[in-house]
Amino acid sequence: MPEFPVLETERLILRCPEEADLDGFAAMMADPEAMRFMGGVVSRTVAWRTIATLAGAWAIGGFGMFSVIEKASGRWIGRVGPWRPEGWPGPEVGWSLAPSAWGRGYATEAAQACLDFAFDRLGWDEVIHVIDPANGPSQAVAARLGSHYLRPGRLPDLDLDLDVWGQSRAEWRAEAAKR
Repeated sequence: MPEFPVLETERLILRCPEEADLDGFAAMMADPEAMRFMGGVVSRTVAWRTIATLAGAWAIGGFGMFSVIEKASGRWIGRVGPWRPEGWPGPEVGWSLAPSAWGRGYATEAAQACLDFAFDRLGWDEVIHVIDPANGPSQAVAARLGSHYLRPGRLPDLDLDLDVWGQSRAEWRAEAAKR
């Protein structure tokens, strides 16, 4: 099995998804509020297949969504990371956290580490965030990251109008220099 990167922030560990994440992942994906902008609730078996897909992305492409683990508790709190399935509107860093982790700055903290990863280790020149136009909290995370609205977008095989936010590597570096 290949060695996958582990990223650490002050409060979080980001690692490749594992089957042990299923309970937290399935609970998040069964929560109507958590899944409001993510296509709706799904069963535990679909959650398992989603974890397998995310882990498979690492094996196939060398990157994918990380499982986010809260250092203080050791609990799984969400998924954040680089993502670019076939037909996607661009190289994305996306996020989805369990409601119990909302409002603590975890999405921004994890996404910052993932933006560094995408630009520094994956060599991406730009990163997008695909956000439902009604998802104000995710728009706020994108703005805190220094991203801005770029254009309307659609996901492959889904009848959803979405907003594409993002920034270039140069924009990310310029903002990082100010921090």
